[in-house]
Amino acid sequence: MTGVEDAFLHDVEAATAAATDERRRLAAVSRYDILDTPSDGTFDKIASLAARIFDAPMATVAIVDSDRVWFKAAHGLRDVAEIARDPDLSAPVIPHQGPYVVTDALDDPRTAGSSLVRGELGVRFYAAAPITTADGHRLGSVNVLDTRPRRPTEDQLAGLQELAALVMDQLELRLAAQHTVAAERERRADAERLARTLQRTLLPPALPTVPGLRAAAAYHTASVDEVGGDFYDLFPLDDGRWAFFLGDVCGKGAAAAALTSLTRYTLRAAAIYDPDPCTALANLDTVLKGEYQGDTPRFCTAVFGVLDAEPDGSFTVTLAGGGHPPTLAVRADGTVEPVSTAGGQLIGLLPDPHFVQTTTRLAPGDALLLYTDGLIEARTADGSMLGEEGLTRHLATRAARGAEDLLATVHGLFTDLGTGVSDDTALLALSVPPCSIPQSAQENR
Repeated sequence: MTGVEDAFLHDVEAATAAATDERRRLAAVSRYDILDTPSDGTFDKIASLAARIFDAPMATVAIVDSDRVWFKAAHGLRDVAEIARDPDLSAPVIPHQGPYVVTDALDDPRTAGSSLVRGELGVRFYAAAPITTADGHRLGSVNVLDTRPRRPTEDQLAGLQELAALVMDQLELRLAAQHTVAAERERRADAERLARTLQRTLLPPALPTVPGLRAAAAYHTASVDEVGGDFYDLFPLDDGRWAFFLGDVCGKGAAAAALTSLTRYTLRAAAIYDPDPCTALANLDTVLKGEYQGDTPRFCTAVFGVLDAEPDGSFTVTLAGGGHPPTLAVRADGTVEPVSTAGGQLIGLLPDPHFVQTTTRLAPGDALLLYTDGLIEARTADGSMLGEEGLTRHLATRAARGAEDLLATVHGLFTDLGTGVSDDTALLALSVPPCSIPQSAQENR
């Protein structure tokens, strides 16, 4: 191999290595996500301090991109955010190991042709200390510029290097903060996904079809990353009737989820054993006390009901309540009346709780709304609680018809209340469709 060929191969290898190093350097610049970010007081102070150390009019904290030099901070340079990557003055700091100094840029063959020297700025003195990562990549530099030739002292150059190291420390802190925020967002996203998945397991995936009845349910979540304790269900009994319940356990999170699961499946099992509403709540009370005996008390409120279809298309509804807000009956004429189980006591807390049972009738066109207390404890625009009376007034003025319409009305109320709703809320609506006139009767009119 001739000397010319050897030199050529050496140049090719050097060029390839340089290109590889530059790609890695640019990847490091991208890693710190600093380019084109807003002004930062910390970096502005570093540039100002650099100018003060050198008693110079201009100083910058510069990040070198592939084709430009972008200034994170620029002291003494008005309306200058970036310049083209100048191979004579701006870029040499990248391959340079220590401080890069040009005492008289006009007479120095390395920089005499630079636009910064020949242009409007008329730079004559330039000193730069590289901003170097722990793995050896030089992101840019802290620079000092002057319009007069000068020779810096060793103390000044040492101070410039310390400022460059300080810039690197700030970039590392910024990167660590970004990673922390990203990790927290991912943790919250994971928690939200887990909460949604767990919440779905605690509620029926869909309500069954009840002949002659329409049913709809909804769950309003106050916190996306925490499992609530509200629950509802609707299911058939062996004798042709239908049972339903809705309630709210104490607490939130995993403990509430466990209690909700136990409550829901206990009420289902209790209804199979004896569907009498008060008996079902009493059985739940016994199970909760036995399960959490000696632990922190775990209790809930609930309303349990049984639907019995009548020949005329109506339904007799038997309800029992344990410490739960009254169910609301929305009649076909638009009036709203409470179906109260007042006096019913909390389930799972008291030695010998009392449960209250009542009966009502759902005629064609009537609807029943069951809800948890997150709805009536929501705050209105003036800061007061919505309350049972406020909910009743809202339903009466909207004249909702049918289970779906009733839930849509309540969802509209949620929208109006906005951030005033601070607790989870479960909703269950049951309605009897209005009687329709047979086609033959219409033709005979």
